[in-house]
Amino acid sequence: MTEENKKEQVDLPENAFRELESGEEYRPIMSPDKTYREVTPWSVSWGIVMALLFSAAAAYLGLKVGQVFEAAIPIAIIAVGLSTGFNRKNALGENVIIQSIGACSGTVVAGVIFTLPALYIIPGLSAGFLPVFLSSLLGGVLGILFLIPFRKYFVSDMHGKYPFPEATATTQILVSGQKSGSQVRPLIFAGLIGGIYDFLLSTFGWWSEVLTTRVLPFGEAVAEKAKLVFKINTGAAVLGLGYIVGLKYCLIICAGSIFVWFLVIPSFNLFWGDTVLQLNSAASSLPIAQMSPEQIFTTYARYIGIGGIAMAGIIGIVRSWSVIRGAVGLASKELKGKSSLARSVMKRNQRDISMKILFFSIVITLVVVLLFFWLGVIHNFLQALIAFVVVTVIAFLFTTVAANAIAIVGTNPVSGMTLMTLILASVVLVASGLSGREGMLAALIIGGVVCTALSTAGGFITDLKIGYWLGTTPAKQETWKFVGTLVASAAVGGVMIILNKTYGFTGENALAAPQANAMAAVIQPLMSGQGAPWLLYGIGAVIALVLTFLKIPALAFALGMFIPLELNTPLVVGGLISWFVSTRSLDKSVNKARLEKGTLLASGFIAGGALMGVVSAAIRFAGFEYTCTMNDTLSQCLGLIFYLAIILYLAKSSLSAKKE
Repeated sequence: MTEENKKEQVDLPENAFRELESGEEYRPIMSPDKTYREVTPWSVSWGIVMALLFSAAAAYLGLKVGQVFEAAIPIAIIAVGLSTGFNRKNALGENVIIQSIGACSGTVVAGVIFTLPALYIIPGLSAGFLPVFLSSLLGGVLGILFLIPFRKYFVSDMHGKYPFPEATATTQILVSGQKSGSQVRPLIFAGLIGGIYDFLLSTFGWWSEVLTTRVLPFGEAVAEKAKLVFKINTGAAVLGLGYIVGLKYCLIICAGSIFVWFLVIPSFNLFWGDTVLQLNSAASSLPIAQMSPEQIFTTYARYIGIGGIAMAGIIGIVRSWSVIRGAVGLASKELKGKSSLARSVMKRNQRDISMKILFFSIVITLVVVLLFFWLGVIHNFLQALIAFVVVTVIAFLFTTVAANAIAIVGTNPVSGMTLMTLILASVVLVASGLSGREGMLAALIIGGVVCTALSTAGGFITDLKIGYWLGTTPAKQETWKFVGTLVASAAVGGVMIILNKTYGFTGENALAAPQANAMAAVIQPLMSGQGAPWLLYGIGAVIALVLTFLKIPALAFALGMFIPLELNTPLVVGGLISWFVSTRSLDKSVNKARLEKGTLLASGFIAGGALMGVVSAAIRFAGFEYTCTMNDTLSQCLGLIFYLAIILYLAKSSLSAKKE
């Protein structure tokens, strides 16, 4: 390391989170004109260790409660702690690589556990380590390869247009590792508050995690009779997420939730209360009047959201077709050797994997996918070819949808897109003559590949945005991401099989695996010749078209229709705090300072919550279970008090910022 590199800028530029003006350039912390330590034995080995550990923790928690914590943030915290503890100077580039390799754990785990446990849930099906490992590995590799051509569009061309909440929080943590003293204290303090708060909430349940109108004297009656209920999650991490996303997108997302929960669900009860609807192959046998609002949402209404997500994705693909065509054109030019000179003079922080290498890697991976389907799953070349086409088309086209969702709200609707994939794949496979147990096995493997591809692509855009803000070399991130995916695929495959043998996914005391159970419930009737909820999908698709015509972001609204109400309402609270602290002063520089401090504090909330989620998962894995016996009304009141306290802390601390 040269003396020149020892004194580096340690703050993100003031234009890091806003749109650039005409002719303005973004200059990252790590100068594009210098060389830094990035890929070293230290960063690679620690990245692999993180991928192994967090894959095991995320797999257990995800199969237990259906939630996969985001690994990028806690891994970034650990990376900063390691470099500080071992006194490694100028370790920013290494920490990005550690985080990027390790973060594969969360994305690969999500792709696997949302689908493949159904192989053990459906009677008569089973799978060994190799099919699980290959489906997750091939899906992850496809997700990385398909996303790379779109890196520049999402992280550079759209600079300032997307909030990238998780990438923002992770970047703030990595930057804090380069700072000292008062600059880091707000982040650490907010992380401690958010982490302890969410740990006590999720592990011990000392106050209610979800506030609901059911606690009111008339609330339960309204919920059961009119199917109207309001809920809000009181977690600190979700509040911080809303602050970073910003009020505009938060309102649109929540509007989707309000539409479903306050209009669609009551309408189902009003018009078909005494009816057992057969719109869905996994429908309940209960009349709607006997179902709770939550049951109506899970059984019927959320499928409108899936249809909306699918149509919004298709619209997004059409709108970004010029970007897709440009990426393909760039690859074609480089393959013909026409752009080699341009690449040779390209700055370090703009350099991706060579398009020649990328093209041949995609071809080889697709050939392996086809052989895997033919020789390892279906054993009929025509049907294997059909499955291969379904996977290739959906994975490629919906890669941009997954990246878009992560860029907007930090939540990847991968389970909804995978459910749609399973339904389409099942319909196509049944039409080609493949049904029954073999058809279910094939459809689930297809779903596993697509789910992992979309999950990995969505997570990887976060890593690349972090690298863009900080100034690392994209080609190095892209290359070593494959190693992380390999390690995570092996780890999650082994862990899932061990958990199946230890706990099981069916029967008493089994792991819940809620998404996989939903996939199994949908796929069994489809492979037996029953239908899918096409009417609900169609309604969602029409809504997305109307929203697009009205110039309202359809994907954000559709995400709101699909994600449970209690996870969307706190986003608006966070967004309102962001708007409030950034508009109180007549001095724009004061507003800017307040907004930036709030972003730092919100990042601390997210980081603390994510890190304590790992600790909570470890405690549960060790067998500790705590049941709170507190009265529900008292628990809700305490929840409201504590929630108002962290809202006040976030707002008041942000307002205390002064312009530099």
